[in-house]
Amino acid sequence: MSANIGELRPALDPGLSGAELRRWYWTLAELTALARTMGLPAAGGKAALTDRLAAALDGLPAPAPAAPARRRAGRQLAAPVDGDTVIPEGQRCSQVLREFFLREIGPAFHFDAFMRRCIAEGAGRTLAEAVAHWHATRAEAAGPREVGAQFEFNRFLRDWHVRHPDGARTEALAAWQAHRARPRS
Repeated sequence: MSANIGELRPALDPGLSGAELRRWYWTLAELTALARTMGLPAAGGKAALTDRLAAALDGLPAPAPAAPARRRAGRQLAAPVDGDTVIPEGQRCSQVLREFFLREIGPAFHFDAFMRRCIAEGAGRTLAEAVAHWHATRAEAAGPREVGAQFEFNRFLRDWHVRHPDGARTEALAAWQAHRARPRS
């Protein structure tokens, strides 16, 4: 718990320092509005936008943008496909693949993170190997996984419900409002 618990969240305006901006939780909508007010590009994810705003508030040059992920556009599989079909470079999780996997695996099939990665990184493997991958990853897929930092609200709610298993959603949302009103440090 912060020693500054009585501290009030400041107004989000161009008078803040970069350090003060980073001390508090801001929604993407709030950060976007500030960027527009300051005449800065509002594009990108929350972390990149926060970095850009903090630099501008401190009078520093904007950080170099991350290179966009290049997706190689390759040919996409067309029906009919079978277990011997080889996954081409750049294949997406398409309806053709969904139909194949539903036939082979059954109604429990869905494109989860494990299968999306298998398809994205699976050039040269067969669809039969992808089916085997599905079955091999079910135990791990059923377990808890880390929620990414960009999903702070989801992470907070999951952790809150672990601590308060009988808690109501309204209580969780009130706890979230209190949490985000406190400084991070």
